[in-house]
Amino acid sequence: MGQVLTSARPDPREVPTYTLAEAAYYLGIPVATLRSWVLGRQYPVAAGKRLFAPIIEIADKKNRRLSFINLVEAHVLSAIRREHEIRLPNVRRAIKYLRSKLRSRHPLADQHFETDGLDLFVQEYGRLINITRDGQLAMRNVLQSFLKRVKRDAQGSPVKLYLFVRGAVEEPFAVVVDPTVSFGRPVLEGTGIPTEILAQRYKAGDSYEQLVEDYGRPKEEIEEAIRYELLKAA
Repeated sequence: MGQVLTSARPDPREVPTYTLAEAAYYLGIPVATLRSWVLGRQYPVAAGKRLFAPIIEIADKKNRRLSFINLVEAHVLSAIRREHEIRLPNVRRAIKYLRSKLRSRHPLADQHFETDGLDLFVQEYGRLINITRDGQLAMRNVLQSFLKRVKRDAQGSPVKLYLFVRGAVEEPFAVVVDPTVSFGRPVLEGTGIPTEILAQRYKAGDSYEQLVEDYGRPKEEIEEAIRYELLKAA
């Protein structure tokens, strides 16, 4: 009998799942900002226009779609945006430096970024934009708080991303993106229930108590999932 050829299943973390609009919505950042990170941006110069190359290498540039890994990268990058203006050329140089040090295609999503890579990046980016030692410390602390929301498997690869609901550094880990659950849409942690379904039922008149009874999750988690959708839609 001849050998049966089988094709390896694609890693769901690498599949180009998210449009720019979806990824920006999930992460709570402007679409234009995310576009400049993943597609680059044109700047006027004396000779006309110049294109600064993207910071993040997305899974499907032709169709402008991001993978789960790309979502994690953008999540981490958005931490810098909280403390300092994102200066594309300098961020790109710092990430290029980090990529060579960690030998990783996706250094911001790499497990080693949480250890040696974090200090390397903060020091290099801080040097490029000339921020103070206190400024570097503040950036490091914010980056750490964002990295805590990335869950990894035994090999150190990202498997879940806990989204911010209210934008606070410390808040519940209630809304999660898991590329193996519900096609990678935001769901209530511990379930496969998309947050948009909960919000739709709530807006249709179902009470929190009814939703708690139907889905068997604490009221606080149900409230957080609905709050996520309502705040994003506002």
